[in-house]
Amino acid sequence: MRYPFKPCLISVATLLISSPVFLRSTLDAQPPQWKVEGELAQYFAAETAKIQTNSLTHVDSAEQWNDERPEREKQLLEMLGLQPLPARTPLYSTTTGRLEGDGFRVENVHFQSRPGLYVTGNLYLPKEPGHKYPAILYVCGHGGVKKDGVSYGNKVHYQHHGAWFARNGFVCLTIDTLQLGEIEGIHHGTYRYDRWWWVSRGYTPAGVEAWNCIRALDYLSARPEVDADRLGVSGRSVGGAYSWWLAATDPRVKVAVPVAGITDLDDHVIRGCVEGHCDCMYMLNTYRWDYYDVAAMVAPRPLLISNTDRDRIFPLEGVMRTYSRVGRIYQLLGHREDVALHITAGPHQDTQELRIHAFRWFNHYLRNTDELIEKSATKFFEPEELKVFSKTPTDEINTSIDEVFVPAANSLGSLLASDSPGIKKASSDWKRQLTNLSFRGWPAEDTAPSTKLLGRVDTGKLNMSAFLMTTQPNVSTAVLWFQKGPSKRAKLLVVNDEMWSEWADIWQRIIAEQPPLEQQREFLAKHVDQDSALVVVVPRGQGPFRWTNDTRKANQLRRRFYLLGQTQDGMRVWDIRQATRLLRQKLPDSPLELEATGTSAGLALYASIFEPAPDRLTLTDLPPSHRDGPTLMNVLRFMDIPHAIAMAATRGHVKITAAPHKVWDELAEQLGEIGIAVSEGATAGGATLVLAPAK
Repeated sequence: MRYPFKPCLISVATLLISSPVFLRSTLDAQPPQWKVEGELAQYFAAETAKIQTNSLTHVDSAEQWNDERPEREKQLLEMLGLQPLPARTPLYSTTTGRLEGDGFRVENVHFQSRPGLYVTGNLYLPKEPGHKYPAILYVCGHGGVKKDGVSYGNKVHYQHHGAWFARNGFVCLTIDTLQLGEIEGIHHGTYRYDRWWWVSRGYTPAGVEAWNCIRALDYLSARPEVDADRLGVSGRSVGGAYSWWLAATDPRVKVAVPVAGITDLDDHVIRGCVEGHCDCMYMLNTYRWDYYDVAAMVAPRPLLISNTDRDRIFPLEGVMRTYSRVGRIYQLLGHREDVALHITAGPHQDTQELRIHAFRWFNHYLRNTDELIEKSATKFFEPEELKVFSKTPTDEINTSIDEVFVPAANSLGSLLASDSPGIKKASSDWKRQLTNLSFRGWPAEDTAPSTKLLGRVDTGKLNMSAFLMTTQPNVSTAVLWFQKGPSKRAKLLVVNDEMWSEWADIWQRIIAEQPPLEQQREFLAKHVDQDSALVVVVPRGQGPFRWTNDTRKANQLRRRFYLLGQTQDGMRVWDIRQATRLLRQKLPDSPLELEATGTSAGLALYASIFEPAPDRLTLTDLPPSHRDGPTLMNVLRFMDIPHAIAMAATRGHVKITAAPHKVWDELAEQLGEIGIAVSEGATAGGATLVLAPAK
């Protein structure tokens, strides 16, 4: 059905050609603290460009799109932590209160999208019973309402939307979000609470919100007042984002109007809009999509993309790029008239201008009418009237859903105890999963490191060099090389920011081509053996090439990586791989020891798995689980640190020194049972495990 009117629509071509000052307005509004400069900015720009270049550009026919769509849907569900979909358990829907409004009625309702995961909402119904009405799921943005420490949910803030729909011939269910609902969960895991294990687990609260929306459609479809063949979704801000997730993954949505809920990676990563958003905005971008790919999943169903022109966190330029890219898919499918862009004046606000076009869009496609809007969206109730719970259910899991939403990997012990095909086959499977799900953002395997000599000092007893190593375009890392003479052995020592303080002054003196001071000579004497070369590498963003000293900024830089289908730690694994290649290239006949401490030990462990095995892998203070680092995308879905140690131990000698922990005790026993030679010991710092492959 062709949409016959286009009020408030803006021509993308006209804006791009005739209004350069207008287009710059949102760019100029970006807060300065969001900016990234220098080499890292170039890196983010290049990685973003790679993704955008591949986003939908290869699709040139409806047949191709239809062939690809099922796999795309699987990928999107997986990036939301929903592949496979959870079981559709009973909703146990309950109405806890009823209200009468001016031409409509309201039910205060709750249901469980999975056992203990409560969704609270207000169901707005037309006054006249006995009819089947089209229904809208309205998903709320960040507009929480609290009084005296009691949360009434963001559904209360957005009640005027539901009331309008019910007064105009729709059923509307307005639901709370996880963090701002009556039961307050958490959206800000990586943004504020240092829950970086979410990324390792493959968890995002966006997945919880998407699942709650899917089950909300189940609830609506079961209501006798609802025509389940006429369902729509809308919401603004993060509610707009959830509208995208739902419309993209559930074909029951026949019409979608996401408001201020999407822009592209250029805005999120390069211009820094990620710093204005919490984790609920983002899928875990395993398959390196841009948001064009998400939006296109709605095609060919009617879609109105709605935004304001001065929105700092959903800038106009990215919204228009999204519309343009998605419009091409609609064109291929023969439905170009069913997608439109609606831009009004203003900042990131819920305005009447945005509402009116949304209401008319739904009227046209779900009620087959183009009547004028005569009633405004009005709030009728006090927060207390719309509250669902008088007290919080004791069995709620809303506040701990991050622990259970995405299934975790089986323990190494359970895998070895089962009828598995053996550790070598399991290792092959884990490596494949690491490649596809954790390290998909690595460069091509044949990318070689390059080096630039920055300084050299030869004391006659010790040759010292400082290099800049480029591990991929726009990534500089520091390398120190020490050698007393012909080397029979080589050690690659991975250091982080904390450890770099011991090497920083030596680095500076070598660059200045000045011999080390007495204290530095004593330090080097403890680390450099007579017949061994010592190579010290500092992976990206640390040491002399540290990106920032600001803790908050450092966290926001980390967040940019997972929007690109990478993690900061995962890319540091790549840097260590490149350093091992460099060392083997320079000293091809020397046995190699790889050594690291703390989280860097975890990075070195994974680097060793993807390169020819070092002759010895020495890991100190290795975290017992990825819950404590390092952060690698999705890894906890299929393995953990013990699994990685088992992989390494089947290939070469591994020495682990760490604080006593039951993980190490269990690991020693489990590896011994599969033929790994295990010797245990104790040191002043804790326990020591020495592992060697079976002969």
